[in-house]
Amino acid sequence: MAPVNALWFSGGTLSVIDQRKLPGEKVVLELSEVRSAAEAIRNMTVRGAPTIGVAAAYAMVLAQTKDHLSANEAAEILRATRPTANDLFVGVETVRSAWEAGGDVLAAAEAYRASIVEQCHAIGVHGAPLISKGAHVLTHCNAGALATVEWGTALAPIRVAWHEGRSPHVWVDETRPLLQGSRLTAWELREEGIPHTILADNAAGLLMQRKRVDLVIVGADRITRSGDFANKIGTYEKAILAHEHGVPFYVAAPWSTFDPTLESGNDIPIEERGREEVLTFAGVSSAPADSAAWNPAFDVTPSRLVTGFITPEGVLRPEDVRRVLKRRSEGG
Repeated sequence: MAPVNALWFSGGTLSVIDQRKLPGEKVVLELSEVRSAAEAIRNMTVRGAPTIGVAAAYAMVLAQTKDHLSANEAAEILRATRPTANDLFVGVETVRSAWEAGGDVLAAAEAYRASIVEQCHAIGVHGAPLISKGAHVLTHCNAGALATVEWGTALAPIRVAWHEGRSPHVWVDETRPLLQGSRLTAWELREEGIPHTILADNAAGLLMQRKRVDLVIVGADRITRSGDFANKIGTYEKAILAHEHGVPFYVAAPWSTFDPTLESGNDIPIEERGREEVLTFAGVSSAPADSAAWNPAFDVTPSRLVTGFITPEGVLRPEDVRRVLKRRSEGG
C-alpha cells in the first residue's frame, strides 16, 4: 500500500498534510470552511491534480454544511484557485451536481475520492509491466500518493513493480523552483524503501546520453483530445530529451485529468505564480531581490513526444485518446 494518505474527511473537517513542510516535518492541518480549503489549494499546502480535485470535492461539502453558501458560490471560490489542473474542476462539478439535485454531498465527495484511489491503483497495475527487472525510471515533480490521495499516477506503476519484486531504481528530478521531486517524491520512495537517486533537473540529459534511463513516467494536470498535455514546468524538456535519445516517455493519469472539451495544448490555461518562488526558497533569498522573474507553473508537451498514456483501462497510444474519450462521453 501507499505509505501516506494525503487527506481525509472526518467529523465535518477536512484534514490535509501540509506538503510545504515536508520532508522536514509532517504537519496535518484541519480545514473547516471552504475559503480555508481554497487557500490551501492556492498556496500549495495541498497539491497534485487528483488530490486538488478530491480536496475541492470535500471543500464543497464544507461550503454547504459549514459556510451555508449556494452551490454556485462555493464552486466559484474553488474554481478561482488554480487554473490548469482539470481534476479541480471535475471534483467541484461532481459535488455541485449532486448538491443541485438534492443529493448527499458528502456521499458524492466520498465516492469521488474512492474512484480516484481505485483508478490510480489500476494505473499501477497496467503500468507495472512496462518496467522490466532492475529498470531505471526517471520521474519529474511529484506524482505519488501525496499528489493523488493514495498510490500515485507516475509512482503507481513503480510501486506495483517494486512489490512484485522487479527492483526498479528511480531517478528523481529535483523539480525547481519548489523542489517537489527532492522534497516529496524522494520522501515517499524513502518511506517505502524504493531505491532512488535525486538529480538536478538539468542533469537528465547526461543520464540519457549515457543510456542510464530505461523509461520516463510523469503525471499530468490536463490532457487534451489530441494527447497534448500540461504538467509541471520542465516536463516538456524531459520529453524532448527522451525523444532525442530513444527513451520511452509515458504519461500516467486518471480520467479526471483528461479534458475532452479542449482540442490541443494551445487551449490549456497555464498558471503563472509569484516571483518569490523563483527568487527565494524556504524564505531565504537565492537571487538579487530586485531581479525580475518569470514563474510558469506548467508547460505543455505535444502528443508526438508521448509513447503512451497509462490509464485506468490500460496503456493508450496518443492517437487513441480522442476515440476513447468520445466512447467514454457516449457511455461506452
